[in-house]
Amino acid sequence: MGSPEFDRFSSSYDDLLKDPLRDRFTGNESLFFHQRKSELIREFFRRRRIDTSRLAYLDVGCGKGELLSLLRGSFAHAAGCDVSAAMMEGIQGVETRVQTGALQIPFGDGEFDFVTAVCVYHHVPKEDRPRLTAEIQRVLRPGGIFCLIEHNPKNPVTRAIVSRTPVDADAVLLTAGEGQALMAEVRLDVVTTQYFLYLPKMLYRIFAPVERSLIRVPLGGQYAVFAGKNIT
Repeated sequence: MGSPEFDRFSSSYDDLLKDPLRDRFTGNESLFFHQRKSELIREFFRRRRIDTSRLAYLDVGCGKGELLSLLRGSFAHAAGCDVSAAMMEGIQGVETRVQTGALQIPFGDGEFDFVTAVCVYHHVPKEDRPRLTAEIQRVLRPGGIFCLIEHNPKNPVTRAIVSRTPVDADAVLLTAGEGQALMAEVRLDVVTTQYFLYLPKMLYRIFAPVERSLIRVPLGGQYAVFAGKNIT
């Protein structure tokens, strides 16, 4: 998650993510991963009958802003932050701020109703993850939701792709249980944990209900942990 590293990767980031397994899974459309995440997030709020159109949303470690661009229309306010200014250069239509440090979020206390951190934590050293989680808890309003999305180390295909991706050279994957424990440390209450990305794009178009039925099975390519601040 260091700025110099991702500034260096910014111009060739998409090319560095290319992998035969990954490309076969997405049908050479990397936006598929971001679309699946946005669907999962919208479904989370729909099931709970929460109107997001009045909520403020922050994406921590937003990178090139793909998820922000997909979700910004669902929220009253959307913002992103990242340690790499170069990665965020192409983002338009939402507020962005540079993180002066990987463990510092450049927003005030309680500014957001919803915060995401997508494939960020595996770049953060284990000993620093509690501090980052505390920062996310700080910028959440009471009743706000944090969504942690990460690669699932229990999925062998995920491990294979991560192991040979240059931008993940420093990656130390964490399990959903480890993510839940980090939230408990800062008094965020886990609402639900869901596994997804079982099916490649072509099959998902046809068998989406099958994948949705597997959200509790801990073998999907990625997982999402949703937790709330002062909700119990």
